[in-house]
Amino acid sequence: MDLSLAGLWAAMGNFAKGIVIVMALMSIYSLTIMVSKWWNLRSAQAETRKFAPEFSQFLEEDNLTEAIKLAESYKKSHVALVLGGALGEVKPLIQDGSVTVSDINSAERAVERNMLLEITQLKRGLAVLATVGATAPFVGLLGTTVGIINSFTAMAASGGGGLASIGGGISEALATTAFGLIVAIPAVWAYNYFQTKIDNLTAEMTYVSKEMIDYLIKGVSGEFGRSRFTREFNASSGGNSPIST
Repeated sequence: MDLSLAGLWAAMGNFAKGIVIVMALMSIYSLTIMVSKWWNLRSAQAETRKFAPEFSQFLEEDNLTEAIKLAESYKKSHVALVLGGALGEVKPLIQDGSVTVSDINSAERAVERNMLLEITQLKRGLAVLATVGATAPFVGLLGTTVGIINSFTAMAASGGGGLASIGGGISEALATTAFGLIVAIPAVWAYNYFQTKIDNLTAEMTYVSKEMIDYLIKGVSGEFGRSRFTREFNASSGGNSPIST
């Protein structure tokens, strides 16, 4: 029996071929998501590294207009999307010098809304990887089960016995399980990797947003300019963050 991929494909029945085609589609879909997700996260981190020092400088100068414009120009940075939206909502209050506790609470709610939207965007596609990783082995096992049933049915119909008469059918059946594992293992690895990365990005967004709120709180006392936020933000996003990304 030819054990090459071409030989196995030629020896497979229609059901087994259907299983392999389904798993091939699952593999292509999951690989597409892996590449797209990796590129998006890479772009987000690269933009954040550029965005952080410029944004920090504008805040040190109390130039909120330019800070917000800068945040709007970085469409892929997770930090820019969260902080820019929140500052945009409280900008008129800050410029009037009338920031109150209620305004600070409004800013916190704005940060939470923006973070929720951004985290949802970052997690898009992970459900597919989880589904492929969990179901691909069972899809392969389905092909194996049906293949073994067909082998024993053929053996019973022919009246033959022994492994020689069913070995080819069993090899064909087990091949579908192997294909299932080949599809599932990268999907599981990728899911765990991206989940960890997104958790780290979420922690970073939470960290810098809290520091932004501290910056606004200082504004109540008229202490804008060279605030603790700008120093901490620069540290957290400029390469010396206490959060591992």
